[in-house]
Amino acid sequence: QVQLVESGGGLVQAGGSLRLSCAASGRTFSTYAMGWFRQAPAKEREFVAAISWSGGSTYYADSVKGRFTISRDNAESTVYLQMNNLKPEDTAVYYCAVDRSIPKLRIGAPDYWGQGTQVTVSS
Repeated sequence: QVQLVESGGGLVQAGGSLRLSCAASGRTFSTYAMGWFRQAPAKEREFVAAISWSGGSTYYADSVKGRFTISRDNAESTVYLQMNNLKPEDTAVYYCAVDRSIPKLRIGAPDYWGQGTQVTVSS
């Protein structure tokens, strides 16, 4: 059974930083693309960042470029999202996602989703 477990969310002041982690289990994910989405209250879930299976390619939403960094550790089947210079508009539930296909993942149709972790940025 595939499981994606996010951690690292919390409450932070604007300008602060958080690091999210997503640990995958249930199969070998070293050949899967991994990514992050977020959903703010009363808004649709949106793409944040993705990383190829090798880590050689990364993709970001324009709203987080230069502030967020996605990385992965295939030995640990874990993907990370380092979030710096956080803004109140970054407040959302952040979801980890995994799929063999980067395009399929980026459009929000991955095979697997995590349960989400809340990030709240106060002004």
